[in-house]
Amino acid sequence: MGPVRGLKKRKRAEKNAAARVTAAAPGSGDWWDDFSRRITGHLSKESRKFESIFKISRKTFNYICSLVRDDLMARTSNFAFTDGKTLSLEDQVTWRFVEAMEERGIHHLKWPTSPEMEDIKSKFEEIQGLPNCCGAIDTTHIMMCLPSVDATNKVWVDYEKKHSMVLQAVVDPDLRFRDIITGWPGSMNEVPVLQSSGFFKMCEKGTRLNGEKVELPEKLEVREYIIGDSGFPLLPWLLTPYQGKDLSDAKIEFNKRLSGTRMVAQRALARLKGMWKIIQGEMWRPDKHRLPRIIYVCCLLHNIAIDLEDEVRDVMPLSDEHDTSYKQQFCDIADGNGSTLRDKLSRYLSGRLPP
Repeated sequence: MGPVRGLKKRKRAEKNAAARVTAAAPGSGDWWDDFSRRITGHLSKESRKFESIFKISRKTFNYICSLVRDDLMARTSNFAFTDGKTLSLEDQVTWRFVEAMEERGIHHLKWPTSPEMEDIKSKFEEIQGLPNCCGAIDTTHIMMCLPSVDATNKVWVDYEKKHSMVLQAVVDPDLRFRDIITGWPGSMNEVPVLQSSGFFKMCEKGTRLNGEKVELPEKLEVREYIIGDSGFPLLPWLLTPYQGKDLSDAKIEFNKRLSGTRMVAQRALARLKGMWKIIQGEMWRPDKHRLPRIIYVCCLLHNIAIDLEDEVRDVMPLSDEHDTSYKQQFCDIADGNGSTLRDKLSRYLSGRLPP
């Protein structure tokens, strides 16, 4: 069989692209100057220009590069789409970065150690007075533009009639992700997503949120727990707001404090979407098998910016909105032990202790 038409031309283009990637790699002194010139048409040495594009400081960027440099400089792998089509050189670089971050950056997203958890509890209590609180949980939707003519895409249609993938996250007071699960279609609400997670299974088995109880005045004991909105079930280790009308003053006060505390989860998800353009808005027909890994790496990068105390995040606007067009969902599942714990905290926070 004769040579495929255009093969030499494509190989030459890929070779030139590889040379550009190497030349622009971290460690070559003028990589940012070259990149800046290509995207703006002129040379810009302003550090703010770098930060406005990458949403992180050079310090954080250099650290991320140090994590993945060896893997990215290795021989190109033969990545392919699910249909067997080989990825372009640029896409292969992207996926080598994703794989390298999954391996090298995994320590930036983990459940807290015991000493870390004590600091987390203290910070949560400082926010609105909730004692022994270990995290705030929330979900967000990563929007996708999928062809509606494909019947298999119906499972991705959520309750707002949009195609989306769900991301569930447990967040600490510094907006750091401590546990995430993603990949489930938008047609699933908070309850089945939560129940499918390893986090749920560990909490139900008693291998997570199993630290020491806190003894409050009048021998009122409170176990470890996390908090969520009304879309989540009320469980012995997951507290949600009181629902209904004509609530007592104590219950209203509890709801206010819960809402003020769980803002950290809303802000973390809003900042995640604000920082990484790849998960902003609607993604055009993404590979749904690869998208969860992209989301995970975005969460890793989010945490790295926090761990390195990146000053750029301090100048970014702090928003509470991450699913602006989504209405609040309500769950009527309530465990008796969860109700008891919530009532105890409600009385404690309102100053009315049990007899």
